[in-house]
Amino acid sequence: MASTKSKKNSPRKEVILEKAAQLFRKNGFNATSMRDLAENVGVEAASLYNHINSKAELLQEICFRIANKFTEHMDEVLTSDQPAIGKIEAILRFHIRQMIHNYEEVYVSDREWKHLTDPYLSNFKNQRRTHRQRIASIIEEGIRKGEIKKIDAPTAVLILLHAVSGIESWHRSRQKISGELLEQNMVLILVEGIKS
Repeated sequence: MASTKSKKNSPRKEVILEKAAQLFRKNGFNATSMRDLAENVGVEAASLYNHINSKAELLQEICFRIANKFTEHMDEVLTSDQPAIGKIEAILRFHIRQMIHNYEEVYVSDREWKHLTDPYLSNFKNQRRTHRQRIASIIEEGIRKGEIKKIDAPTAVLILLHAVSGIESWHRSRQKISGELLEQNMVLILVEGIKS
């Protein structure tokens, strides 16, 4: 797992990360300035540097915090003894819950990672690629065992992950179903859709 050279985590740093995720999602990484961030945190811009080294460091921490959560969950799923379709459901539910409950960070990790610089960019791209490949391998296992329809695994991964990404529009809805009902509906549609 990748890590960043950051100053010691503190309650203030957690607030800075939270506000940075909100601003990066709303305005984009490039359009967010340290002055914007300082105003949202309620401090002078110069005092931000007591807690962080740079705006780029914040993006690194947000992206890898989310990527590492997904990797850790995937490790747990892969070592479980449930059938392939159960593993896909567990992964899908985790992705949905993260998008519902950690929306700002997940959105930034999914959309703004392109602004990372090497070596972080390469590491992050590799982590994303590996995650998708691991989901595809579970689908292929399910196809071999007759649990999952004969479908193209990489295409199925793309569809599943893009459906979860679409939860962004649920967050913007004025009238919406509960997060629990959203999860139930998505699992019913997506998992039942690939089940053999």
